[in-house]
Order: sequence, then C-alpha cells, then structure tokens
Amino acid sequence: MKLCSDGAAGGGKSYGQLVDALLYALKYPKSKQIVFRRTFPDLERSLIRTSLEFYPREAATYNSSKHTWTFKNGSIIDFAYIDNEKDVYQYQSAEYDVIRFDELTHFTEFMYTYMISRCRGANPYPKHIKSSTNPGGVGHAWVKARFIDIGEPNVIHTFKEGTRIFIPSLIQDNMFLLQNDPEYVTRLDNLPEKEQKALKYGDWDIFDGQFFTEFDRKIHVCTPFEIPNDWRRFRTRDYGLDMTAVCWIALDWRMNAFVYKELYKPDLIVSTAAKEINTMTNENIITDYAPPDLWNRNKDTGKSTADIFAENGQFLTKADNNRVTGWLAVHEWLKVFPDEQGQPTSKLKIFSNCTNLIRTLPALQHDEKNPNDVANEPHELTHIPDALRYFCTMWQTPAQQKRERPQGTYTKTELEDLGYKDIKVSVTKPVTRRRR
Repeated sequence: MKLCSDGAAGGGKSYGQLVDALLYALKYPKSKQIVFRRTFPDLERSLIRTSLEFYPREAATYNSSKHTWTFKNGSIIDFAYIDNEKDVYQYQSAEYDVIRFDELTHFTEFMYTYMISRCRGANPYPKHIKSSTNPGGVGHAWVKARFIDIGEPNVIHTFKEGTRIFIPSLIQDNMFLLQNDPEYVTRLDNLPEKEQKALKYGDWDIFDGQFFTEFDRKIHVCTPFEIPNDWRRFRTRDYGLDMTAVCWIALDWRMNAFVYKELYKPDLIVSTAAKEINTMTNENIITDYAPPDLWNRNKDTGKSTADIFAENGQFLTKADNNRVTGWLAVHEWLKVFPDEQGQPTSKLKIFSNCTNLIRTLPALQHDEKNPNDVANEPHELTHIPDALRYFCTMWQTPAQQKRERPQGTYTKTELEDLGYKDIKVSVTKPVTRRRR
C-alpha cells in the first residue's frame, strides 16, 4: 500500500508519521522502517528532534551517530536523507517493511520509485510506503499526478502496481497546534492568496515556486488540426544522451505558433536520434534550432554533434542560449490576452498530442538562487521546455492583437510589405501612368 497524507501546513502530518512508525515498531517485533527527508539539516531539525521528545526510553534507545531508534523487541527505525538521485544506490541491498517520506514533494519521482523496490522482506508483516507533504516543491507535479489526480480522497485506488490512498490533512485536524498556537491560522491568513490557498487549504492546483503561472490547459492546449501548407514550419531541439527532446512548430501569418509534434526519447546516440527525427519529419523545415553546445567538437573524432546531425540531412541553426532572456521570451509567447470576442487566448498553442511538453512546462519551478531562471532539478522536466525556449528566444516578437486592414485598396504584395500577410484582397490599387 502506498499512502500519501497531504494538504495544508500545520495539519500534523509529520507528527502523525512518527506516531505511526512508533506503533508499527511496537506491534511488529524485529520490523524495519526508514524515514526520509531531503537533507540532513531538515531531518535533524524536524523528525529527529520531535522523536527525541516523545519516543519512550523504556521501549527504545536512540543512536545519534547512526540516526537509528532500536527497540527492545528488535524493531528499528532509521532516519536518513536523499540529497541527490545518486544517493538512492546506497540502499540497493536494503530491506524495509515500511518506507516513509516526509515532505514528499521535495523528492524527485525517481528517488521515490527506486525506493519502492526496497520495501520487501520474508516476514509476514504488512508492507507500506507512507508519505506526508504540502503542495509545492520540485516534486509537486508527479505527486499530484500519482496521488491527487487519481480520484476521490480517502478512498483506496487499485492499480497494477498496487494500491494508493490520499488522505487530506488540514489545520483543523491538528488540535494540538490549534490549542498551543491559535495565532498560526492568522499568520497563514496574512500570506498572499496563492500561498494561502496552498498552505491553508491544501490547494494542489496552485503551488509555490511555479515558474509559468500563466499556463492554462484550457487556453494553451488545443485539439490537433491539419496545418495549412503555407504556414512556416520550424524544428527545435535539446539533445543529450539522457534525453532527445524535439518540437515541431508551425507559425501562421498572424504570428501564432503551434507546437504540433514532439519527440521525447532517452538513450539515443546522435546518429540514432537523427534517424528518429527524420522518420517523424515529412514536411519542409525552414529553420532547425539547437543550443550552441552541439557545436563543441569531440577531441577523438574532431566532429561535433551538429556535424553528425548535418551528415543526416539536419542542418542546425545555433540558437541564443541566454537562459533568462529565453525564459522571458517563453513568458511573452504564453501571455494571455483577450481575442476579438473578449475570450482569453495566447500566441502559443500546444497540440494535445504533445503530452510531454504539456506535462513538464507547468511543472517547472523558479531556481532558488535566481528567480528569473528555471530550476534545473528535477532535470527530467527541463529537456523539452529548453527546446521550446530556443524557438521562443529566436522569435521574440511581442504578442499583438490582430491589426485592422489599412484604408484604401492594395495589391497582395503591398499588404505583405506592410506586414499584413494574412489579409486576402480582391481589389487592386489603381495605377496612374505618367504622361511623357
């Protein structure tokens, strides 16, 4: 069973984890449990300190160097942290009856799913993954998808991998906090609206640190349609062995961009990636954008990644890789404004079949050290938004509403010279001949 207790700040979730771990240890002799936080300082300031306050010394002793509670019946509770994704491999041979994550949204999905495999043992004890968290953090999107979006809360949902349940927790559920610190609710009321919704009410649709807050699935995602032949087509990519991420983008004559196709595949060497891209391309590509690092030459072969793509018929254009400028350009393209009927619209739309871009773009967070940049972790979220960024930064035309047709009669060529490329004409401007 995978359980997630989530919701508002102050709901008593972390305290509940410790009480539940204690009861399990006492009920099942020689049982093994581990409780994770993302960093050791967080672990020491919260879980360890709280456990030292109320775990009974007549039932267990704490080893501060190993960060382990050992019970007289042989049960153990380990406290540990996973600072980065490589840290999980130190638990390759470990076995635990219960694995617990405190502040689950601080972890990446890989960290969580890898540790699920460590929940095992030959004893008949029930095996659980139990987590607690608030909205927000680097893992907000995957935690929401895994526990919040699956259905009704407080109901066990069955999947082929096992069962999951989401248990909401609000401030009102923590009678100890309300009794000892009644002003806590007032302090939450003084927060900005977004933070208040997330921390006081446990609203998972708004989370702290979201970078592209303007993204709205109802506005920015559209049903696929046949792209007109006279629209200009672009391709833009972010390549690495860990992920090949490519977007195909069509630009209409009103400067509306449509991301209509994507490639998102890991572990492809350059030549294989090029073949995959060629297989998916049956249209004329005007410009093919890529980051500057693809022109770095390999010391052994003397070739660059861009050279290998060129050998496969893909001649790349070097895009500006200024991250801050690029993300500002993406903001401009995503900006919402009223259309002619007063309905909200945007200059950038994404076809609904581009599932990875739709999934990762709204999940990006601000970098903690630079609020104008996107956090690079979890790195999996950044690949295809980076590809989109290269297109947006090379086409930084501000979003504009449709212009009215100029007065008078003009030829199609004259209108195009004036920038009105989307207007059909049936009357030409009369020509006056000079007399000699």
